[in-house]
Amino acid sequence: MKAALFHAKEDLRIEEVPDPAPGPGQVKLRNAFAGICGSDLHVYYSPEAAGLDFDNPHPVTGSTLPQILGHEFSGTIVELGEGVTDVAVGDRVAVWPIYYCGECPACRRGMVNACQKIGFHGLSSDGGGMAEFTTVDATKLHVLPENVDLRMGALVEPMSVAWHAVSRSGVDAGGTALIAGAGPIGIGVWFALKARGIEKVLVSEPSADRRAIIAALGATVVDPVNEDLATAVAEVSGGDGVDVAFDAAGAGPAVTSSLASLVPGGRVVVVAIHERTMDFLPTQLVMAETEIAGALAYLPEDFDAVIEAMSRGVYDTTGWVQEVGLEHVVDAIHSLRGGAGAKILVKAR
Repeated sequence: MKAALFHAKEDLRIEEVPDPAPGPGQVKLRNAFAGICGSDLHVYYSPEAAGLDFDNPHPVTGSTLPQILGHEFSGTIVELGEGVTDVAVGDRVAVWPIYYCGECPACRRGMVNACQKIGFHGLSSDGGGMAEFTTVDATKLHVLPENVDLRMGALVEPMSVAWHAVSRSGVDAGGTALIAGAGPIGIGVWFALKARGIEKVLVSEPSADRRAIIAALGATVVDPVNEDLATAVAEVSGGDGVDVAFDAAGAGPAVTSSLASLVPGGRVVVVAIHERTMDFLPTQLVMAETEIAGALAYLPEDFDAVIEAMSRGVYDTTGWVQEVGLEHVVDAIHSLRGGAGAKILVKAR
């Protein structure tokens, strides 16, 4: 089968590899679509900054390079391993891709998404979604309802990142929010807020193309470079400041402007990965009792919530999701790094 194999920094090749076979408790999937994630860009251009140690076997999965990429993906079950009874051949599924140790302080607290040895299927495992087939534990599968297709199913993972971030924010229906960044995660945060009854939402995005994409979905947008962000925040919040703000941009100014936009007692949720350090004055937190919280990945219940919202028609892919063939994945990575487009799905076959 063909697969996208990551060998080293800026070295991703489409190669022929053996078809996998499911072991006990596993299934074999015919992959359908795999999204290119910001994490894939970090891995491709700067694996050290992504926190990946490819010089040693992964402590949970034992995987080493080369690695098949693709951790946000969907597929159809084509074969069951020994002992698998909860799913059937022909089921269409999204895959919760996390591997965790079960022993670290985070795991003992039920925070397996923050495992100190965390791994992902398609980043640090034997297999991934950017291949014709893969094998995964049946416990990682989330069966898609009939009205959620495989294309939408590949978006469950990134939309669950955003859903988890909104859960971390604590915002309630009727609240107000600011989203800094209108890439795929920012778009996902917007959908998750909408699904939970938060309608007064402002999206701050310097890219004209990305502003146009999310505005076409119905969002209120502002250009933080050429427009007055504080005035726009005042308009959406009645002058009080927003209840929550989300950094989906991964840039220091997004965090500082988000802090300045909060109502007293408000919270900033950082859901983006930052490649550079930033400076801010902690007195900002003290004087208004505001908070900064992090949000990493997702739990299985986030997948369930997103799939249920998708089945209700909350999510719309118009204008922000495009598809490429497996042979074009490197070109797509370069394009995304250059700021073009929003979400690119790789067709596995």
